[in-house]
Amino acid sequence: MRNLSAILTVVVAIIGLWYLGSFLMNRAWVMDQAARAGTTPTLVQQIEGTMDQKRAKLPAPHQIAQDLYKNTFEKNITSKRSLVYHGFITFRSTMVGFAIGIVFGVGLAVLIVLSRVAELSFMPWAIISQTIPVVALAPMIVVLSSAIGFSSLIVPKAIIAAYLSFFPVLVSMVKGLRTPNPMQLDLLRTYGGTKAQVFWKLRLPASLPYFFASLKISIAAALVGTIVGELPTGAIAGLGARMLIGSQFGQPMIMWSALFAAAILAAGLIWMVAGVEAVARRMMGGARYETTRTHPF
Repeated sequence: MRNLSAILTVVVAIIGLWYLGSFLMNRAWVMDQAARAGTTPTLVQQIEGTMDQKRAKLPAPHQIAQDLYKNTFEKNITSKRSLVYHGFITFRSTMVGFAIGIVFGVGLAVLIVLSRVAELSFMPWAIISQTIPVVALAPMIVVLSSAIGFSSLIVPKAIIAAYLSFFPVLVSMVKGLRTPNPMQLDLLRTYGGTKAQVFWKLRLPASLPYFFASLKISIAAALVGTIVGELPTGAIAGLGARMLIGSQFGQPMIMWSALFAAAILAAGLIWMVAGVEAVARRMMGGARYETTRTHPF
């Protein structure tokens, strides 16, 4: 209850500051219209005028909520105006890129942990790769994908998502696979364990907490990569494309609604990863351990 109160307090404070910002930023248009009409608006009229502008500099929270509801629940999901349709386009590319990022990140981490040569060869390049701005990289990926023969934009968007999502998995898995201390490794070798048995029975189980923690960061990075990839690739569908269309055509409500839809999608994806983590923990006996620890008798 205390945590819920703290969260609600922060939410109310943010909404209050948002309404104040909407009033201050949209007030100039109200005053300009009143000056042209030769009138002086009261404070109430100023507040009313700043809260319902169609092209507001900063739309009020209730305007965004109304537009989000209208384009989510009142539109057919196959409509090009539906946020569900655009969200699915972004979700599809995100999941493809996320899967590629996991495979690439885990595979590279295993190589780095098992081979000193692989660590010296790949790790510096993996770190350097994250210093390249994805906005500059995206057009090149689109051109190369088209030259190879991939006409669909899902391929370059998935590559960009994988580019951003593989690094958290790589770093966390390297850390997790190296978690067993020398005494644990020596004990398993004393029992005659092979390198494969050491990996599967000791290193891999020890790395799972790091793996699932990295997935929550990785899937959010994959979503950001997909949205950024939709901006310079000429995409006409997807939440990133909606943001770009809203910006180019002076329709702030489209841009803000797509932004909030992306935030809701990100929360849903992280919740999905947390659910998979909970299932995996139960399958590994984590639930029994917690129950035993909480109720020892």
